[in-house]
Amino acid sequence: MTKPVIAVTMGDPAGIGPEITVGSLDKKEIYDICTPVVVGNADILEKMLPVKKADLKINRINNVSEAVGQYGTIDVIHLGELKGYELGKVNGECGQAAFDYIKHAVELCQSNQAQAMATAPINKESLKAAEVPYIGHTEMLAGFADIADPLTMFEVLNMRIFFLTRHLSLKDAIGQMTKERVHDYLIRCDEALKKLGVEDRKFAVAGLNPHSGENGLFGYEEVDEIRPGIELAKADGIDVVGPVPADSVFYQALNGRYDAVLSLYHDQGHIAAKMTDFHRTISITNGLPFLRTSVDHGTAFDIAGEGLASSVSMEESIKLAAKYAPHFANA
Repeated sequence: MTKPVIAVTMGDPAGIGPEITVGSLDKKEIYDICTPVVVGNADILEKMLPVKKADLKINRINNVSEAVGQYGTIDVIHLGELKGYELGKVNGECGQAAFDYIKHAVELCQSNQAQAMATAPINKESLKAAEVPYIGHTEMLAGFADIADPLTMFEVLNMRIFFLTRHLSLKDAIGQMTKERVHDYLIRCDEALKKLGVEDRKFAVAGLNPHSGENGLFGYEEVDEIRPGIELAKADGIDVVGPVPADSVFYQALNGRYDAVLSLYHDQGHIAAKMTDFHRTISITNGLPFLRTSVDHGTAFDIAGEGLASSVSMEESIKLAAKYAPHFANA
């Protein structure tokens, strides 16, 4: 079988993205399952080789067809020079560069030169300084693909978590927990897992209130909105249970009872995933015409360039992209 090409964006040049990119590609097992092609700045990656004690060669290429695709060589599509670059500093030039890397990786995926993309962290302040009209990766990808509301899914070990709401205050998030939204998301989550090759899909919806509200004793959101949304999804053939109290549903999913959990708000699912294994919590953006995986941590400006950043998340992100790319392409 032909190995999938994974476009790897190196993230904000001033953060830990370049070094964890180098660290992840200093692993032979990555090249056993895919052909990684970095989209970024070859000069900065070269500077990170001694930082990560990596005995590797940088191969500057113009397109995917020139990639060597073998362990020992990092194939890099080099996009432009950086003049105001300084490690650990918010910089508009770096924000623009990070944006350009993502845009180019999307173009590789849309033209089928790459079968998936794996992204290193970007910095929201640097994006703002560059006047990039997006706050983060998900919003950029949605804009490039003209998709209104992509799905975020975390995978860690054998647990998958979808998110009904993302970057909202808890008060505003609760206002979004309508039966219509729960119903719609369960349908879309089922479609997303099907596209990733998951069969016989069983879902659980996390509860909002303690003990899922105890039938109104501790709140009526489950009674009025969440459970009715679940029932609508069941009527459409979705295998789903809930709401299941949030203090147990993630443990149950981790032990194989469910294929995925629909988390109702940002921190509910983030805490569950990152307490399970912080470095192996990988984000997948579903609902796009291409597959994207990502580390779920920031640019860590305070330690950038010091060789302290673990590359495990980046490695896992690339591996997950390689794992799902064949299923996604055939969906």
